[in-house]
Amino acid sequence: MRTIVTLLHQAEKRYGDRPYLTTKTDEGWSPISFHSADTLSRTAAAWFLHQKGKRGDRVALLAEGRPEWVISEFAMIKAGLVSVPLSIKLLSEEVPFRLNHSSCRYVVLSRITLGKLLDTWKQVETKPLLILLDDPDDDEHNRMEGLGITKGPGWISWSSIIKEGRLLLEAEPELVEQSEALIAEDDTVNICYTSGTTGNPKGIMLTHLNYWTNANDAVNHFKLPDAECETLVILPLDHSFAHTVAIYAALARGITLHFVDARGGSMSILRNIPVNLTETNPTFLLTVPALSGNFMKKIIHGIAQQGSLVEKLFHSGITAGIVLEGDGFHKPSLSTRLRYTPIHRMAKALVFNKVKAIFGNRIGFCVGGGALLEVKQQQFFAALGVPIFQGYGLTEAAPIISANTPHRHKYGTSGSIMPSVTCKIMKSETEEAKVGEIGEIVIKGDNVMKGYYRNPEASAEALRDGWLWTGDLAAYDEDGFLVVVGRQKALLISSDGEKYPPEEIEEAISNASDAFNHIMVYNEQRKFTTALVTLNEEHCRQLFYREGVQEAHKALELIREEFFRFKEAGRGGKKVPSAWAPAFFELIGKQFDEKEGLINSTMKMVRYKVTDRYRDRIEAMYQDEDFFNQRNIETLQKLFDLR
Repeated sequence: MRTIVTLLHQAEKRYGDRPYLTTKTDEGWSPISFHSADTLSRTAAAWFLHQKGKRGDRVALLAEGRPEWVISEFAMIKAGLVSVPLSIKLLSEEVPFRLNHSSCRYVVLSRITLGKLLDTWKQVETKPLLILLDDPDDDEHNRMEGLGITKGPGWISWSSIIKEGRLLLEAEPELVEQSEALIAEDDTVNICYTSGTTGNPKGIMLTHLNYWTNANDAVNHFKLPDAECETLVILPLDHSFAHTVAIYAALARGITLHFVDARGGSMSILRNIPVNLTETNPTFLLTVPALSGNFMKKIIHGIAQQGSLVEKLFHSGITAGIVLEGDGFHKPSLSTRLRYTPIHRMAKALVFNKVKAIFGNRIGFCVGGGALLEVKQQQFFAALGVPIFQGYGLTEAAPIISANTPHRHKYGTSGSIMPSVTCKIMKSETEEAKVGEIGEIVIKGDNVMKGYYRNPEASAEALRDGWLWTGDLAAYDEDGFLVVVGRQKALLISSDGEKYPPEEIEEAISNASDAFNHIMVYNEQRKFTTALVTLNEEHCRQLFYREGVQEAHKALELIREEFFRFKEAGRGGKKVPSAWAPAFFELIGKQFDEKEGLINSTMKMVRYKVTDRYRDRIEAMYQDEDFFNQRNIETLQKLFDLR
């Protein structure tokens, strides 16, 4: 039987006392073995089965990554329930829709997330039972009491569930096994809500077979060794990428999962990553472009503090490494290798090995997901010796469709199609694209979702004759690699109805200059394309200092030069058609962030929200047609204290 429960039981037999889940405590890193995870989830499942409910009831999970998160979900699965994983980065006002839409009977919460739910408790229609992973303090207890949430009928602690579950199993030792016998491959494991980058969220129903297939595909595609791998889980567990490549793939290969220390709250997670990396020494990491981009900036900034000699050697070594790597698939000529190998080896011995130590002393590679990874990041980390292998997927596919691997990769692509996936590029409903032609990615396989929860219209639109129409645009290159170019719904549309993917332009601008943090190009049937940008303030501050700039107008001239560097030959990678190149940009003085919903939990820009939030600035560009407008001048004056 191809189910998550089968994976768990097989892992318990094969890996037994090997650490599966670890978390940091005041005494150090505390492990839970594969055997203990199976046993604890069985205990909690007994409690769920003893409640007055039915199979298929929904249970929301709103907590940071931790062992109890994983164990509680396994318990739900064994009890025939459906988990609804939610991001801890959701705004309070975004939580009720998901709970109401899925009619959740329970919500699993931590101290970090309890307040988020209580803020909008009155908008939650079903009033689910709260399961608290952490015992509430006096303030939390009083706040719940004030909302009518009392212990027993309103909330229960996780520790109480484990205690009660043990007693129930003593009385009915076969209770959980009887429930497991009813599980089918097509049963829904969870309902994952999309982050809604181009519209309102939809609940994606993923089954046992979906996850079983994709988890096994992942470990086989990457040829992971048995019972040797470890990773620090940085990404949120609500996302199917972490679900598949961490939680479930770990069962298939005996991978140890260390959870980043979140005891200080969600803001402490980023601070704790560097320390946790050196403490746990992972063999690989799962990352997203925003996270790896942050690593890259900090590495470059740190090197700059080491003096000009070290900085020069570092950048010369990176340049040499990029040349030696080629595109990853096609290697350079022998003469090129002979020319650049010495400087790369010197940089590796004297600088790179020390820099790599920030990832621990065993790191082999990273896997990039969530959004498209800029080529310059891929080249940088490959030259450093910590390659990031870009993949492509979406939650509807559980989620991996393709991936580059250590054994076969090509930078600037999303790799090869997974073993169990059939993938076509369709120019239209009936015409398949040729090599190099862009079309919609359409896939088929046991990893494809069951459908959208309570949304038959959207399900029928996405699933046609067994094929999933992803809404993403791509082409196969001459070497058989998938090259993803953008989201169909996010396409730029010119005044004459022509269309173009914005991601290619945004990547070109970003690749050509480090002056920008966020770039969103825009064209909705307008006469020219525009862009909203936020600045990399540290980089710009150094730029202004080097150029002796103290006036905002002069600073804006420099920013304009940086913005249009992508037009220079080879600076931005792929050439942007002149008809689609942004004519003007607007400087936004505040970084796009999750608090305003402009960035989602996987650090993707939520385009429609950015557009709505800055609609007035967009319209102003089409009115002014001027870079040197007062808004841009004032933004620079405020950010950098310029005249």
